[in-house]
Amino acid sequence: MPAQTGDTVRVHYTGRLDDETVFDSSEGREPLAFTLGVGEVVAGFDAAVATMEVGDRKTVRLPADEAYGARDPERLLVVPTDAFPDGVQPAPGQRLQLGVQGGGAIEATVTEVGEDGVTLDANHPLAGQALTFDLTRVE
Repeated sequence: MPAQTGDTVRVHYTGRLDDETVFDSSEGREPLAFTLGVGEVVAGFDAAVATMEVGDRKTVRLPADEAYGARDPERLLVVPTDAFPDGVQPAPGQRLQLGVQGGGAIEATVTEVGEDGVTLDANHPLAGQALTFDLTRVE
């Protein structure tokens, strides 16, 4: 029988981009365990698993809005080079943790280093992309 909201489910999965690049997989690891319907995984993944019974397999393609959302241009930041601690040399592709006002942190990717500063992208790396998952519910 399908699981109900609040149930813990376990699934094996492989996630691919539209160009067939695998961005994540549980292959060779324990299945992913999460509580259904409480936001522990992206909405489309949660909804796809909710209709599965143990042993079911399916492939589902999630548009960006059911995955990590659209890219938000307001999450692009230009930070002066001298704002970085001594010894930190930002380089394109580098992932950084940024402290936020009130506590906590967000991750950002360095996209450009220029004379005007360092451009950081605080969007999720998969934002703006459709994701395809091969799913198997195991428990």
